[in-house]
Amino acid sequence: MRLRDRGVEIKTREQVDVMRRAGLVVGETLELLRRAVRPGISTRELDGIAEDSIRSRGATPSFLGYHGFPGCICASVNDEVVHGIPGDRVLAEGDVVSIDCGAIVEGWHGDAAITVAVGEVPAEVTELIRVTEEAMWHGIAAARLGGRVTDISAAVEQHVRSRGSYGILEEYTGHGIGSAMHQPPDVPNYGRPGRGPRLVQGLALAVEPMVTLGGKHVSVLDDDWTVVTDDGSWAAHSEHTFTLTETGAWVLTALDGGEQALRNLGVPFGGR
Repeated sequence: MRLRDRGVEIKTREQVDVMRRAGLVVGETLELLRRAVRPGISTRELDGIAEDSIRSRGATPSFLGYHGFPGCICASVNDEVVHGIPGDRVLAEGDVVSIDCGAIVEGWHGDAAITVAVGEVPAEVTELIRVTEEAMWHGIAAARLGGRVTDISAAVEQHVRSRGSYGILEEYTGHGIGSAMHQPPDVPNYGRPGRGPRLVQGLALAVEPMVTLGGKHVSVLDDDWTVVTDDGSWAAHSEHTFTLTETGAWVLTALDGGEQALRNLGVPFGGR
């Protein structure tokens, strides 16, 4: 491991392989949670499922105790964009819940998020979830060795803007990840391409668009964690951790390494 470009951490191949193990724990846990989401389940129950899943796979929850955070997942419902604290809230038909999950294996982190509809939701909400996830994949697909971090940012924004009038959060971004969950560089979800640190082998990034049906302005609730939209509009959040190899992008938190989604976008898959 070495540091470059203002504290950016560059991993060895062996360290990336451990991150893949952490990423698979996260990916498998999120799939369990996706299947568990239903009317009548509480966000605390989802948190318990996540902790059992992570620990049973020999990993440690990244979020629990992180700067005092009390849960193993972030569970953000409807107008809650990110960092929702799991608790007594019971999901109801027509809700949406964004679930952010992290795991540590041998000191190395994986981080990913999904947004799940609870039963039937309006068509505009289904579309919001789809656009947000697609924007994440377009961002990852824009990454090339020798490119710059904001190539990802510009691709995320372009896809969201091309699909309608949505709000893109600017105060919260993706990030570097590795021996810590949050590291330099920031990965904004908007902006011009060609800026920021170079994309090189050994750099791992979490790409995570946060998109709303209304405006981009948000506030933090009195719990000092939960981020909500100022206009009450509903939001979606999608995230994956990825790296670049000599042959293309490798999505460390996707169960298939991102192969299908990347090939659908016409870009090479770099998994091993």
